[in-house]
Order: sequence, then C-alpha cells, then structure tokens
Amino acid sequence: MSEFALKALPPCETEHELPIVVSAEEPGISLSKASPDLVRLANEHLHKAGGILFRGFQVGGVDGFHAFADGFGHPLLSYEFGSTPRTNVKGGVYTSTEYPAHQEIPLHSEQAYTLSWPLKIWFYCITSAKTGGETPIADNRRIHQALSPSIRDRFARRGLRYVRNYGGGLDVEWQKVFNTDDRGQVERYCRQNDIAFEWKPGGELRTSQCCPAVMQHPRTNEPLWFNQAHLFHVSNLQPEVREALLDLVDEKDLPRNVYYGDGQPIEDAILDEVRAAMGRCKVIFPWQPGDILMLDNMLAAHGRSSFSGERKVVVAMAEAFSAPSCGPPIPVTTNAG
Repeated sequence: MSEFALKALPPCETEHELPIVVSAEEPGISLSKASPDLVRLANEHLHKAGGILFRGFQVGGVDGFHAFADGFGHPLLSYEFGSTPRTNVKGGVYTSTEYPAHQEIPLHSEQAYTLSWPLKIWFYCITSAKTGGETPIADNRRIHQALSPSIRDRFARRGLRYVRNYGGGLDVEWQKVFNTDDRGQVERYCRQNDIAFEWKPGGELRTSQCCPAVMQHPRTNEPLWFNQAHLFHVSNLQPEVREALLDLVDEKDLPRNVYYGDGQPIEDAILDEVRAAMGRCKVIFPWQPGDILMLDNMLAAHGRSSFSGERKVVVAMAEAFSAPSCGPPIPVTTNAG
C-alpha cells in the first residue's frame, strides 16, 4: 500500500464519466513518488473513462512531467506531419497549439487526419489563464452515438480525403510540418504513409490522404467518431474569412480542406450536425496549475477555449498506432480540384 490514498471522483455533477479525477489525500505529494501507483491506476481505468485528471501533485516542472509521461512504457513521440504550430520544449514535450488567445480550437483527436496517431496524450498546466483557456474534452463513443445513423453510415462507407496546401503565408510551411527542408525526405515519408503529393510552382507543397471517419478502438472494440472533418472543412472558417480566402485562392489551394473519400464535397449542413453533436458531449473543467490531464486519444477528443492573460500548457504523446491503408493515394488534382 502506498503512503498516500488516491481518490477517483467525478469532476462535477454530470452524467459524463470523463474525466476521472485522481488526487492525493494530502496535496503536494511528489509526482515522482506517486508515479508507480498512478500508472497502475491509469492502466486500470483509462479505457473505461477515456481520460484521467491528476490533481494536487508536486510535478517538478517540465522535467517531472516528461518523466511521468515517459513512465508509461512507450517512448514519447515527435510531432511529425502536424497541422498546427508548436515548439519543442524537451524531448517529446511540446507547447500546446500556438494559436492566438482569442481563437477557440474545436474538439478533435490528435492527428485523426492521418493513418497514424498517438494512443495516449498528456497535457500539463504550468500556468492557468486569467479567464478561459480550458481544455474541453468529449467522449468519442458518445459523439458516435449522438449522431444520426444516416450520418454515421455515410461517413463510415465513404471515408474522408484530407487536402493540405502548406506555406504560402496562409498555413504552416512544409519544412516545419515534416521537420526537414529535404524534398526527397518528404517524398519518402509521403510514399510510406499513402499520402499523394504535388510540388507546386514556387516550391510549395500540396498533399492528399484518404482516411477513415469511423474507427473501432483497438482494445475495447467500441465504435468511435474519429476524424477531423469538422475542423479541416472550409465551413469551419468564419464566413468572412472563408470568403476572403476564396477571393485569394482557388478552392483546391485552400490551406486545408476535406472531402468524402471519392473527392466529392461534404455538405456544410452535415458538418453542422456533427458540430452540434460534439457540443452536446463537451465537458469543461477549469485548469489548476500543476494539473495533468491524460487522455486515450482515440476515446476522447480535446480542444481549447479562448482566453485572456498568460496560459502555459505543454503536451506529450506516446504509443503510435496505425490504421489499415484505405488503398492507393488519390491524386490531388481529381474531382475536388
């Protein structure tokens, strides 16, 4: 028996089980001392709840957080083929998405727009914002259940095709996404991961990848809504931003967009229904400095509320998982062009 007691409590009076809150009986227990028990507890409960919030432990800064996440037995992952700007802090620890404070980040599972993603993700709150800045979460099993059967079936049958145009002053440059300025290395990565690619005039890059929209969890076998269609689709932009971008570039040259797997457009109204279902499943809790949120990245989606004041949250990911290929990559210039 450990020298401290752990309590698993719901964070608020709600029907949601996500997340379980685990705190030391006496706040301030060293995280390094508690880690063996916390790892055991997480392994017992993570797949049921989808997420665990560790609260009240003395973390020991980024070094302590790194050691805790690394202690789950899988090397921390580098942020490859990312879709948002981040900065490496230490080894596999990165800043959270570096978007302006006023910008809300919709719910999503990390790298669900690819065929390879982390199964585990951790967030460590170093400094909580003056107002806002929460990390909303939602159970992807509940989202799947909340959608109409016709929508679930439509996306399960047709899949998704994500199209990205890098750089050009509109999005992250391909050199930062692929962590290299070597075109040959980029091309090898794309071929190995069933990503179609096209070098555009001026040295810019366009890629296209077909991915599933609905997945089964590899351990629980539960059906999950697991994609980023609502986030990548042009309808995620504010109307004035969408109009301004389409005045600048053709649709095929938008920084990012998503289509059905065959390249046909996804209806805005369908994705509005998806966003509404995700909103009904959302759980929000306020950060406290020292909190660590651990999510099963397939069972739980996460986002970010807008905020004011300083906010510092860092992220680590581990245990890479790859989905079966959806077939040969579709050339980027067909149907959706």
